[in-house]
Amino acid sequence: NLTSVTIGKRVQTIGSYSFNECKKLSSVTIGSSVASINDFAFYKCTSLTSITIPASVTKIGRDAFWECSALKTIYCKPTTPPAIYYDDWYDYYSFPQNSGMKIYVPRASYDSYMQYSDISYGSSPKNWYRFESYIVAYDF
Repeated sequence: NLTSVTIGKRVQTIGSYSFNECKKLSSVTIGSSVASINDFAFYKCTSLTSITIPASVTKIGRDAFWECSALKTIYCKPTTPPAIYYDDWYDYYSFPQNSGMKIYVPRASYDSYMQYSDISYGSSPKNWYRFESYIVAYDF
């Protein structure tokens, strides 16, 4: 029945399966010291509509936000693209592929998020290319 959560400023990692299938979770505030959002951290949080990823994040794990069917807005603040997960053989990604979803990235870093012409299996900054149709340059 968890509906909101604030991840404190001292937390560096959101562990695997931390909020897995918290279907009523609709509000998440991630502290500015978080560097890693691990595998399945928010998997199937079907009420989550928006998330802000702080500038401190360097890695977003496998299926971290997968099957978050209501997720429409992702504010991704890192100026260097975090490593995200990709494996189309098993249908594993860091983010869902929801219709109308937008991933807002820093305007000055837009080209960094889009610089690759292909993808890389596993965790890599190259994998943002997989979400190119969702990415929008934004002034934070």
